[in-house]
Amino acid sequence: MHIPESLQDLASSKAVQFLKRPKTITRVFEGVFSLIIFSSLLTDGYQNKVESPQLHCILNSNNMACSFAVGAGFLAFLSCLAFLVLDTQETLIASTRFRTAFQLLDFVLAVLWIIVWFMGFCFLTNQWQHSPPKEFLLGSSSAQVAITFTFFSILAWIFQAYLAFQDLRNDAAVPYKRSLDEGGMVLNTLSPPSSTSPVNVPTAGPHSLNYASSALSPGLTTPKGPRLAMMPDN
Repeated sequence: MHIPESLQDLASSKAVQFLKRPKTITRVFEGVFSLIIFSSLLTDGYQNKVESPQLHCILNSNNMACSFAVGAGFLAFLSCLAFLVLDTQETLIASTRFRTAFQLLDFVLAVLWIIVWFMGFCFLTNQWQHSPPKEFLLGSSSAQVAITFTFFSILAWIFQAYLAFQDLRNDAAVPYKRSLDEGGMVLNTLSPPSSTSPVNVPTAGPHSLNYASSALSPGLTTPKGPRLAMMPDN
């Protein structure tokens, strides 16, 4: 099957490659989950009772529960949008320090959101279990949807923290190498000396003593003893 060149260019474009990244897909899911949480409780989370026109939270009439879910969902949605924008500029960051700081911030915020959504899931589930049945005519499905996607958000942020940790671990040794490259230095492995390189080693021979003694200073040479002269007999 022949694919037109326009489709091939589209598939290899930077935008498509960016959308195919696991980190980008995870952020999209996190944003969608957060949007569902705060929008479901914001629209149907506050209902009035039959005997009173005053609005109450459908989660055990605890307005704090609905306010927590709405606020956390809205802030998580903005956080996902902000990091999506920063992800598009991550490849353009030349400084290693800024790149490492961004990855560390991503990991820390992912861990914080795991804690927030875990506490939110426990809190919302507890309030829903203590809610009197049929106290409100509407809103029960919205509460269940919010609790369900709160649990999904925990899983999504756990995977996001894992991806951020992988980025930190993979770039752990890169700053030192890049700092050398930026300074114009290249780190090379020292190669052992070649076995074919000639080495001048003095060979032992009859004149080897003269060679060794010539290297000595004149003051260290051994003095010669006096010669005995033989007198002729008269």
